[in-house]
Amino acid sequence: MAENVIGLNVQKVVEPDADQGVTVAAQRAPSSRSIVADGDKSSGDASKIEAQSDSLDGTSHVVDYEAYPPPTEEERKTLRKVSDSIPLAAWSLCFVELAERGSYYGVGAVFNNFMQFPLPANGPGTGAIDPSKPNSHAGALNLGLRAASALGLLFAFLAYVVPIFGAWIADTRIGRYQAIIWGVIVGAVAHVIMIGGAAPSLLQAGKGAPPFLFSFILLAIGAGLFKPNVAPTIIDQYKHQKEYTKVLKSGEKVLVDPETTVSHIMLIFYAFVNVGAFFSIAVVYIEKYRGFWLAFLVPGIIYLLLPVLLAVMYKRTVRKPPQGSDLNRFINITISALKASKGNVFSASLWNNVKPSVLAEKGVHVTYSEKNLDDTRRTWQAVQIFLYIPIWNLNDGGVGAVQSNQGAAMTSDGAPNDLLGHFSPLVLVVFSTLMAQVVYPFLERKKIRFGRISRMTFGFALAILSGIIGAVVQLLVYRTSPCGYYASTCDEVSPISIWWQIPNVALGAMSEVFVYVTSYELSYARAPEHMKATVVALLLFMSALSSALGEILIPAIADPTLVWAWAAPAIALFVQTVIFWWRYRNINDDAFMTYEEDFEQPTRENVTVEKEAK
Repeated sequence: MAENVIGLNVQKVVEPDADQGVTVAAQRAPSSRSIVADGDKSSGDASKIEAQSDSLDGTSHVVDYEAYPPPTEEERKTLRKVSDSIPLAAWSLCFVELAERGSYYGVGAVFNNFMQFPLPANGPGTGAIDPSKPNSHAGALNLGLRAASALGLLFAFLAYVVPIFGAWIADTRIGRYQAIIWGVIVGAVAHVIMIGGAAPSLLQAGKGAPPFLFSFILLAIGAGLFKPNVAPTIIDQYKHQKEYTKVLKSGEKVLVDPETTVSHIMLIFYAFVNVGAFFSIAVVYIEKYRGFWLAFLVPGIIYLLLPVLLAVMYKRTVRKPPQGSDLNRFINITISALKASKGNVFSASLWNNVKPSVLAEKGVHVTYSEKNLDDTRRTWQAVQIFLYIPIWNLNDGGVGAVQSNQGAAMTSDGAPNDLLGHFSPLVLVVFSTLMAQVVYPFLERKKIRFGRISRMTFGFALAILSGIIGAVVQLLVYRTSPCGYYASTCDEVSPISIWWQIPNVALGAMSEVFVYVTSYELSYARAPEHMKATVVALLLFMSALSSALGEILIPAIADPTLVWAWAAPAIALFVQTVIFWWRYRNINDDAFMTYEEDFEQPTRENVTVEKEAK
């Protein structure tokens, strides 16, 4: 038997063998202080208490104040906040994400060279270079910079639009876990076709494009089914999603905080993502010196870890079945609010107009609760915050293929031209670990509040600096290239070393820890229970919008105006950051998660029990 807690709600559960629900045996000892919070209040019969059948951690109705004591207001202000323990199933799913991202970024790392450049002269015909020319670069399809950038942005666009469908079908039809499985299957087919399409005989015959583009689209679809469902499923494994106090072995009393825990989980998740992405560095070397078929094969082998890991932890994984009611309710509440405000989305009373208590005073009764309404409001607030991500994204690595194109015009001394663009995962792994293990605990000990909006604003500032550095390096490349402001098509390279791209790459990577990790936290914490994948998908869709913006900017991705491909997004982000801080700074202190009991009127029984508990 395992003790399972949601906030202050405690139940005894039997670990299920499949995803068909749980058996609950809520027992009361004569001396225990417990109440029926939402169940049959008239009888108080524990046998009538039911758990939701959607997961191991379905909502319980028994409150145990002794095992998980709630903090007082004074304790909330004074106790140090710590994260809860992370379940084994969550760690396992992080490894699943690592393998999927390793294969995804592994093949994606070589897409640009594969599409943009021709087969190297005097090379082996696999796309690899002639070893006597270490400053040259791999190639295959010879589509050119603009076509390669356009297709690369199309891939990113699809990979971040399809998640909306993947999240919808998960939340309403098949469940998040099943969506992950289907994403793995589609991705496996894509990898097989991609490897076959890069066969030297096809490339030399000029027939490599059709199978590549087909597998290219399939891979985006598979990622779209997989990606929006992984992060919510990982956080689902964390069952104690409400604050409580405990005493450490040192004797210190601390506050176990859901926000700190979710933030810690997401930092670990993002570190695992980038351990996988770091694999791309090995792939770009394989591409340059061995060819594309092997560069696609090795990530495909890594991909085989996914079904193995999922099978091993299947019985221990919380797998929530779909419930479409939250999405339908969310849409209906949104429509009602818009109607009540006559379409004025900026109305101060937009949500107040349709509060159940306000409507009840008018004799109108609705089926949704105060919490349902607040969830809708908070979700739309999160989506508004996400709208600031596309312009930031343009500053993280530049627009389209400008970073690898810049590297191709610099002295590489044998390093692949797209190497530094894939150096960011190493920065992210080190930096996210540093933040999780050193910086954030230090800030907590010193009682320094570094809130959600403060973190995102700081991340935006780092990206602005990254874009400025990219523009400066591009200007120096132009001024030192034998071909001047037409360095991209020059047979000779600038004497400036490719390693001068490191500051641009590192700052962009560090900004992700503050922007993306915090956004994942918001997408989970502010979404209704059965809409979490959908809200994550809306977050991912911001990257699709960024790709769309990149498509608009493609005419500028050419000599002699590549400096502006870096500078313009940095300027736009500076303006946006000022607006962002001014509009959302108050959310720093907003409630991280809300609970049904936060919106309930206290009954006399509840008040009596709470007094006894204190």
